[in-house]
Amino acid sequence: MAHAPGQTPPEAPVEMEDVQKHPATVQLPIDHVGVKDLRLPVVVRDRESGRQHTVARLDLSVDLPAAFKGTHMSRFVEALENWGEELSRSSMEKLLSDMALRLEARRSYARFDFLYFLRQSSPVSKAKGLMGYPCSVVGAWEDGKLDFTLGVDVPVMTVCPCSKAISDEGAHSQRASVRILAKFKGFLWLEDLIEIAEGSGSSRVYTLLKREDEKYVTETAFANPAFVEDVVRTAAKGLSEHPRITWFRVEVEAFESIHGHSAQATIESPVRKA
Repeated sequence: MAHAPGQTPPEAPVEMEDVQKHPATVQLPIDHVGVKDLRLPVVVRDRESGRQHTVARLDLSVDLPAAFKGTHMSRFVEALENWGEELSRSSMEKLLSDMALRLEARRSYARFDFLYFLRQSSPVSKAKGLMGYPCSVVGAWEDGKLDFTLGVDVPVMTVCPCSKAISDEGAHSQRASVRILAKFKGFLWLEDLIEIAEGSGSSRVYTLLKREDEKYVTETAFANPAFVEDVVRTAAKGLSEHPRITWFRVEVEAFESIHGHSAQATIESPVRKA
C-alpha cells in the first residue's frame, strides 16, 4: 500500500508476552481465581409485576491448573459484555460456559448478590412500604453441567418461650435472620422462599407500622413465642414440602437482645431427585 510523501507507515503490531501462560513457581492447582465486587444492573423475575430492575454485586472465577502462573482477568469482564441483563438459569449457563471457553477452564463460577424489593401492606392500617431482601444467585459450571442455587436472607421477629414462661411481665424479643439456599427443578419464585421464611418466626418484620399495626404485631408475636430451633424447623418443613425444591439449607440467627451473643440453628436437607 502506497503512502503519501512524508507520511510515516504504520508500525506492525508488537506481539506481547503472555506472562500468565508461564510455568507457575509453585505448581499447585487453584480452585477459584478471578474478580470480585463488580457492579452490574440486572433484571430479575417478579411474581407481581413480571420484572424488577436492581443492581447486583458480582464475583466471577474459574479454576486454574497447577502449570499456569495466572489467569486472564480482563476476560471475565469481556464475558459480561456478551451477557444480557436478565438473571436466570439460562443466562447463567450462557455466562459460565462462555467464561470457561474464554479462560480455557474446566470449572467456572459466578455469584450475584442483590436487593429484591417487595411492597408490603401493614397488618391493620394497610399502610404501604417497600422492604428490601438481600438475595443471591450462584452458578457453578463444570464439564458442561450447571449447578444453580437461589438464596434469600429474611428478617423475622422472635419471642423467647422460656423468657415468657418464667417472667411475671413480658419476655425478651429480638430480630432474627432466616437465611435460605435452595436448588430446584423448573422455576422458583424468590417470593416462595421469602414467604416460607416470614411464616417461620413469631412475627413478620415490616418497613412501615402505624400504632394499631405495632399493637397487632407485638400481640401476635407474644402469642407465638419461638426458639431459634422452632424457627429453623418450621422453615425446613415448608421448604421440604415445596414441590419444586430439590435441596435446601436454612440457617436461623437470632440477635439476642439480652445476651452478648447470637443464637443459631441450621438444617440441611439431602438432595432429592429432580
